[in-house]
Amino acid sequence: ADIISTVEFNYSGDLLATGDKGGRVVIFQREQENKSRPHSRGEYNVYSTFQSHEPEFDYLKSLEIEEKINKIRWLPQQNAAHFLLSTNGKDTLFLHKEFLMSFEYYLTCDPLVGVFFLECFGVVPILKPMDLMVEASPRRIFANAHTYHINSISVNSDHETYLSADDLRINLWHLEITDRSFNIVDIKPANMEELTEVITAAEFHPHHCNVFVYSSSKGTIRLCDMRSSALCDRHSKFFEEPEDPSSRSFFSEIISSISDVKFSHSGRYMMTRDYLSVKVWDLNMENRPVETYQVHEYLRSKLCSLYENDCIFDKFECCWNGSDSAIMTGSYNNFFRMFDRNTRRDITLEASRESSKPRAILKPRKVCTGGKRKKDEISVDSLDFNKKILHTAWHPMENIIAVAATNNLYIFQDKIN
Repeated sequence: ADIISTVEFNYSGDLLATGDKGGRVVIFQREQENKSRPHSRGEYNVYSTFQSHEPEFDYLKSLEIEEKINKIRWLPQQNAAHFLLSTNGKDTLFLHKEFLMSFEYYLTCDPLVGVFFLECFGVVPILKPMDLMVEASPRRIFANAHTYHINSISVNSDHETYLSADDLRINLWHLEITDRSFNIVDIKPANMEELTEVITAAEFHPHHCNVFVYSSSKGTIRLCDMRSSALCDRHSKFFEEPEDPSSRSFFSEIISSISDVKFSHSGRYMMTRDYLSVKVWDLNMENRPVETYQVHEYLRSKLCSLYENDCIFDKFECCWNGSDSAIMTGSYNNFFRMFDRNTRRDITLEASRESSKPRAILKPRKVCTGGKRKKDEISVDSLDFNKKILHTAWHPMENIIAVAATNNLYIFQDKIN
């Protein structure tokens, strides 16, 4: 139940939230600069833990509703409290409020009362601060708006609305209204036998509150403008890379399905992740991506076995660094890949117990596809497909990354001098 199912930094990067398959949310807080512990810079400690979702049973459909946290999204901080949205992937979204409670016990500063206490008890009233307590409470519950599996939540730049997307529909919510939402995309056909694709991910533009994109299982991305029509079934832009007919196979449609889509912080580009690669698209060019990075091309020859063990259906996420100059995504064997967009250099790193020691330097890993391999290489036949990194997050301003490997959370930062 403690297998991590989502990871998300807040807007400042001082808080990091994880959700797990048991419906629990754990929030980590970054330590402040400590002169007595110079090497503690960037350390994150547990700040709060609470149960977001509980398992339920839908008696009408005779289905169990899992408590697994599918997505977490922070809201921009407006005051001392922190707000985050979470969903269990079924039909319920929670808006949680995190706030500090400080209890200060003191008697009084009235001088007459102070003299009384001094004469009677021999003590002077003093202020006694107590430890801060963190309280989490569900402020709003947005329910019964989705029939299918929720795969995305995205907070709008207007800070008043957000979208939630399932396999066939995208709904627009107002943060203050819980009992209704507005359907902005509906791809459900009149006859379900005619269904050819499903929605896999959706996200609002970081700066334009009227623009959002959603991806499909066919490897296409549609950009929609809510100013054009109330129901955005007709897209404004359509992004698709034509497939080479010579390389088409039985697995082509499966591996081309997009599992994640993310706008760059600048809003100029967007990034998509399919099974084997990460692609960067310019919003002004629809016919092909401007950059393509192969994540684990060495698995192309293993697609048959990956299909048999269902790994081919794994949904990997991707993320940008704060300056949009680098991207990161996960792979198997607890490997994760980082790509520098400026130099086109890439590196493979491993999240393991050995590398989790304080101030340990991560060593690059290489996968060998041939018969003879070097000392530091690992054979593609030796990869552990049960160890996979599906969820990653990058600090919005610094080189600090969070990587979820099964039930372990690894946080790495750039080298401290």
